[in-house]
Amino acid sequence: MDKHRAYHPAPSQTVHAPDGLETARPQAAGPQTARSQAKIIRQFELTERVLSYDPKADTSLIDAAYVMAMQAHGDQRRDNGDPYITHPVAVADILAGYRLDTGSIITALLHDTVEDTGVKLADIEARFGKPIAGLVDGVTKLTKLELKTGRDKQAENFRKLVLAMSQDIRVLLVKLADRLHNMRTLHFVTSTERRQRIARETMEIYAPLAERIGMDAVKTELQNLAFAQLEKEAFDTIQARLNFLRGQGADIIEEVRTELARLCHAAGVEAVDVSGREKSPFSIWEKMQRRNIAFEQLSDIMAFRVVVPTRADCYIALGAVHANYPVIPGRFKDYISTPKSNGYQSLHTGVTLPHPRNQKIEVQIRTADMQRVADNGVAAHWGYKQGVGSPADAQDFPWVRDLLEILDNSTTGEDFLENTKLELYQDKVFCFTPKGQLIQLPRGATPIDFAYAVHSQVGDTCVGAKVNGRLLPLRTELQNGDQVEIMTARGGSPSPAWERFAVTGKARARIRRYIALQQRQQHVDAGRAALAKAFRQDGVDGSEKVLEAALKTLKAASLDDLYVAVGNGNTGPKDVVHAAYPELRQAPRAPRMIPHMPSRAPSRPAGGSMAITGLLPSMVVNYAGCCHPLPGDPIVGIVTTGKGVTVHAKGCQTLESFAATPERFIDIGWEGDGLAGGVHTGRISVIAANEPSVLANLTNAISKHDGAVTNLKIVNRQQDFFEILIDVEVRDLRHLSTVIAGLRAANGITQVERARA
Repeated sequence: MDKHRAYHPAPSQTVHAPDGLETARPQAAGPQTARSQAKIIRQFELTERVLSYDPKADTSLIDAAYVMAMQAHGDQRRDNGDPYITHPVAVADILAGYRLDTGSIITALLHDTVEDTGVKLADIEARFGKPIAGLVDGVTKLTKLELKTGRDKQAENFRKLVLAMSQDIRVLLVKLADRLHNMRTLHFVTSTERRQRIARETMEIYAPLAERIGMDAVKTELQNLAFAQLEKEAFDTIQARLNFLRGQGADIIEEVRTELARLCHAAGVEAVDVSGREKSPFSIWEKMQRRNIAFEQLSDIMAFRVVVPTRADCYIALGAVHANYPVIPGRFKDYISTPKSNGYQSLHTGVTLPHPRNQKIEVQIRTADMQRVADNGVAAHWGYKQGVGSPADAQDFPWVRDLLEILDNSTTGEDFLENTKLELYQDKVFCFTPKGQLIQLPRGATPIDFAYAVHSQVGDTCVGAKVNGRLLPLRTELQNGDQVEIMTARGGSPSPAWERFAVTGKARARIRRYIALQQRQQHVDAGRAALAKAFRQDGVDGSEKVLEAALKTLKAASLDDLYVAVGNGNTGPKDVVHAAYPELRQAPRAPRMIPHMPSRAPSRPAGGSMAITGLLPSMVVNYAGCCHPLPGDPIVGIVTTGKGVTVHAKGCQTLESFAATPERFIDIGWEGDGLAGGVHTGRISVIAANEPSVLANLTNAISKHDGAVTNLKIVNRQQDFFEILIDVEVRDLRHLSTVIAGLRAANGITQVERARA
């Protein structure tokens, strides 16, 4: 039996915080409150459990923490009326199941006191010392990671989590135990929307974090509990199918266990343990979704684990299994010679049982130490023997360093959250540098991701890549075992186009940071030029000294911020002149009444025959060159002083720069079905073989489908291929799709897609 689980109360005996999260609002119990009658783990039971694996533990400190938590939470109760103290004690019990040190147990007991009671950090430091006060402070800062006030708050709180766990990984261990207990009792939350919000956060953040530190049992339980809330119908269906299979093949597991043990013995290896299990409901559902297959098509619903004495025995046992069962091609993975980033080691193989079973199973072979790491991950290395860890311990994990770098490079909280999720999710591929260094990347990663994984500076200056000795486009998807050589150039810089195919959060954060800095510099230059012109027209001094005096009036923090505001149109040049020289301001005019803008009043853009709804008649209309919107695209209008309305596609990344001025957005659309005549420009990105006839094939294919090339630019030319950006005159989105389909069929064309820049 799992010792960790043996000590946990059954779900029906536990309680849950009002929001299903870390904190609870004090609530008086009453007759109307449903009670679960949870049996609290008593003080001596907790200390005895810690002493069972750490006889030298200072139980007086644990007792003191228990008493402080009990007194602090006092009469506070959870949603169902149970004493709130049941929660921190249950969290401490979970950590004791992982044999964690005394400091972690005390932190678990006190983790809600500063947030929800009158206890101060100074009180904890005075009684338990600065290290434990630091742990409690780290956990306290991370409470209420809900989506209550938008994703920015969630992102900001997650920033705190990353910073705290980078100082001491035990903060993350306490957080995971806290979330695990809350998820086990999530059914007590009455609001469906709130349960799903909590489950979604668990699935997106906490389960991937548990996986990253190798706590597979915690990850699997969190995923299944969240899956049951987010996809209840799918969960129930898969659970019913598993129950049916369990009844149909009750004897299979024992037969296969006996046979695997016999095969190992015949090969000279005495297996320490052989066990069978079935995949978890979420794991089954995820594989069905990823491969778009039915439940019956899954080949590894049943898995068997063989634990052997030594590393060498693992390979002997593997040979015995392969010698007696047909191997499923492509299913063998050696995580012993190439461990996962979280330290996981094991041999995995897929085989088919002989007739009449003919059933596919997965076999995992590992040592007892590997098994311990597989179950407990970093907790297996952070036991009571290590005592209080040093701040550098968390830095031993490369993925923590990557998260910190993403934190440094992300310009907004939204970017940080998105890029972090990219870093936490996805299966891995293993690639190598020319010198043999192993680089682990998410599946689907490209040479750009590889370059940034090697070093941020290598990514920034990347100009090309060789994969297995062959020069290939930077958008090429890397495969397991690829050797990648990154070519760099002094003065090189990231291309905005890289963001479209970069997969890792680290790469995307760095690219976005460069783009943001580049755009800011462009706005600075444009704003400086506009202000110089405005001051010159009025014949007054526009020096930096004059501008600095007007910063407070204009609510700008610095000169560069003022230039940016003018450059992006948020502040008019004349407004700056008048702030610096109020006497030049004209007498106030009577406010001009702007007529109500009809939501569907048609008007025609200059130079085109396609009407756009949602504009006033005679408004000047321009099409954005960043996204090249076409009839059929969802669109939005941006009002720019002196330039009228600029039409953008709704997915255009440029729109992010206008997020602070929502009043400039106009809801517009194409008249009718948006697929009617007129001439518009669409942009296409093409990768073609470097052959003499390919350009002729390309232009002929466009002409054949009634398109006209208005501009063609070769953006990257190599020995084997070149990349081209082509502006094509088309009628609408459907016409552009036809042109792209024709190009894909042309000789020498390897890749075609619509370009957005």
